[in-house]
Amino acid sequence: MASLKSDPPAAARPPVFAISCWALALMAFSQILVAGLALAKRYEESRVPRVVVKEVPKYITVRVPVVTEPEKPVAPIVSRPPMPEPAAPTFSPAPLPAPTPVAAPAVGDPRSEKMVREARQARVAGDMVQAIVKLENALTQSPDDPNVHYELGLVHEQMGVFDTASAHYEKVFQMGVSKAGVLYEQAAAKLRDGFDTPSAMGKLSLGQVLMFKDPNDDAGEKVTLTIPSQKAPGEELDLDQVSVEVRFFLKNGKGEIIEEGNGKEWVTEEKWLTLPFDYAEGEEKLRMVYTIPRQNVQNEHLYGERTYYGQVVSLLYKGDVVDVRAWPPHLAAKVGPQPNVNSGGLPSPDTLPPDFDPNLPLLPPLPSQ
Repeated sequence: MASLKSDPPAAARPPVFAISCWALALMAFSQILVAGLALAKRYEESRVPRVVVKEVPKYITVRVPVVTEPEKPVAPIVSRPPMPEPAAPTFSPAPLPAPTPVAAPAVGDPRSEKMVREARQARVAGDMVQAIVKLENALTQSPDDPNVHYELGLVHEQMGVFDTASAHYEKVFQMGVSKAGVLYEQAAAKLRDGFDTPSAMGKLSLGQVLMFKDPNDDAGEKVTLTIPSQKAPGEELDLDQVSVEVRFFLKNGKGEIIEEGNGKEWVTEEKWLTLPFDYAEGEEKLRMVYTIPRQNVQNEHLYGERTYYGQVVSLLYKGDVVDVRAWPPHLAAKVGPQPNVNSGGLPSPDTLPPDFDPNLPLLPPLPSQ
């Protein structure tokens, strides 16, 4: 039998597995080391201080100096003796009733009341004669009625008869509040304040023009005007340079107000009442009678009825208008401003002659050569 021969021991094999594990471990350690170095570097970079420049506004507070007010003077101390306390009222008084307003008294007689109402309408319309007639009739019916006397005072005041107006106002005033009511206060104001008389500041002025109508005259409707002119005291005047001009106005059937061109022809009377004309008493009066002739039936049918409406009176001195009085007052606006006239009778230098032709040359023609 052959003897078994043992194989010689094989050469020792290297530890491949162990080496691989150590190699992997080494690689992992190296990776960890690299990662740690990287983190350490980044951490060191983050710790480097960075300088940031930021502008911060700075507010400066400016203090305003305080203005000190001057010291006020100290009020003196006033010592007064103690006053006794008022005694408490034992009862509360009842409130007083409101005062009853004072009204104008009513006219007692119905006929007088109607005539007073018609007289007031006539006064407002400017027909003073009709107003006086109505009031005189009412005065006979009610002689002690305050409305009649006060209305008579208004009419005479408007006509310029101030003495008669004051007498009627005095009667109303004497009746007292119990009988005259509110007319008592108005009459007292008239007597206290007086009347508006023409101003004497200039050389001349017109007074209140009195008018009396007579529609039943045989010649036609006759109107009598009494025109007073007054002179200021101490003024020297050329009396021959004083003149009065009157413009008359009529009302036709259509209600139109027209200025009558036949005024001079229809003036039937014109005279100064106080002669000689010298203003010795400070006033001279001119009476002028204006008569509107009656129309025949045919002309009245064609042109309508014409009645007297009013007048505009102008007072002139040396050709210049000094004062103007119109009745009714709106006629002054209808007439307009009065043109002045030179003493020589020539037109105003601002007025062109009536025969002026603008197409003709003002200079004479040149001589022909």
